[in-house]
Amino acid sequence: MFFVLSKLAFLVLRPSNLIILMMIAGLAAPRFGRRRTGPVLFWTAFVALVALAWTPLSTVLMEPLEKRFPIVETLPEPPTGIIVLGGTVDTVGTAKWRDQPQMLDGAERLLLVAGLARRYPNARIVFTGGSAAVLMDEPSEAWVADKVFAAMGLPRDRLILEDKSRNTRENAAFSYDLVQPQPGERWLLVTSAFHMPRSVGVFRAAGWPGITAYPVDFRTVGALKVMGRQYASEGLFIADIAVREWLGLAAYRFMGYTDALFPEP
Repeated sequence: MFFVLSKLAFLVLRPSNLIILMMIAGLAAPRFGRRRTGPVLFWTAFVALVALAWTPLSTVLMEPLEKRFPIVETLPEPPTGIIVLGGTVDTVGTAKWRDQPQMLDGAERLLLVAGLARRYPNARIVFTGGSAAVLMDEPSEAWVADKVFAAMGLPRDRLILEDKSRNTRENAAFSYDLVQPQPGERWLLVTSAFHMPRSVGVFRAAGWPGITAYPVDFRTVGALKVMGRQYASEGLFIADIAVREWLGLAAYRFMGYTDALFPEP
């Protein structure tokens, strides 16, 4: 139930969607006798659109998430294993285009694992990701990841694929049940930098020992300035991601799925 409700709630609360809905409501309001409310809704939405698309506001929302956990340059000792979170592959596109793996934003999660696997040849590789579809059946992310890892030349016997999880909480819980990590082990957690605070909090709460954050896929670049992005849609996209994470942190803490409101190293 939480999974479905969270999907439906963010469908409305996603800034890019919410702005459009507010504009439509603003235009329709006078027809229902709300002559003063209509312009307020419309122009509030318009100002939000301009602010998120052309000002540094989206970067301001994103940067605290990406900077929460530092980039890992060296490790004191080799890890027991490497956990890679899903959310970066197009399962429907892969199935459509004759099983040729199709990637989404954040493909660095998978691409950098090849280097980590070579650097730590004894580490197990755990990929966790099922299907996030609500109303339709589609292949699991683990099914696509298996194809990507095979193309990278990773031995199949090093891989542990978890293909039932639909969100970050299930990533942590289902992969824990599958792997059964032991006290004293060290595990690298690989996911997008903006997603790392919630992920670390969830994996800690699920009981994973020795979690070390390995953030990748950074979205904020350059100085804060007006019209600093090439496309207005980029600012809206970054805002959508950042707001989803902040709402996710609050919701997960409220539900007891994470060990802190804003987990830290």
